[in-house]
Amino acid sequence: MFKPSQLTHFPKLSQTEAQSQFVRVLQNAHAGELAAAYAYTGHYKSLFVTSAIEKKEIKKIRDEELHHRQRICEMLQEQGAKPRRLRELTFACIGLTIGFLCLFGGWFIPMYGAGKLESTNIFEYEVAARLAYSAGHHQYIDELLAFGELEWDHEVFFRKKTKGHFLAQWIPLWPSPPPKGSIRTLFEDWKQS
Repeated sequence: MFKPSQLTHFPKLSQTEAQSQFVRVLQNAHAGELAAAYAYTGHYKSLFVTSAIEKKEIKKIRDEELHHRQRICEMLQEQGAKPRRLRELTFACIGLTIGFLCLFGGWFIPMYGAGKLESTNIFEYEVAARLAYSAGHHQYIDELLAFGELEWDHEVFFRKKTKGHFLAQWIPLWPSPPPKGSIRTLFEDWKQS
């Protein structure tokens, strides 16, 4: 698939190739959102998340991930496609395991892992928007870019939380994503190139 470094030189694909890859990216995102939802459920119920405000924010993020999953499912159905069962099962197991470990395993690692994951989700939705454009599915572009922007907000939340922990002085953070406004700007620049 694609890597974040390829975003600045994202290829123009044929409609057929873009369609195939668009469905694959949606299937990957659908499974990924399930894993995130399970992990965040364990995270906000954790013994180590003691702030009611923090619990509420993590639960809100979990609910937004579930909304993304529902919309992605609808998009897949509109494409005549379904989630991939094995990927769904694999990611459900990953999410449930992480969620369980969050309950008892501390605060820093779940916050760090969530932030890093959210940073990749930003890119995934940028790719999905470009593939939707190339495949002729312009009706999805704005929503997919909005999903990327919301993932950007999630990444900022987890980055701030992680940076505030004493372990952050020894464990380097993941690379910062570009500014939120660049999500749409880069898409428009790519579209017109």
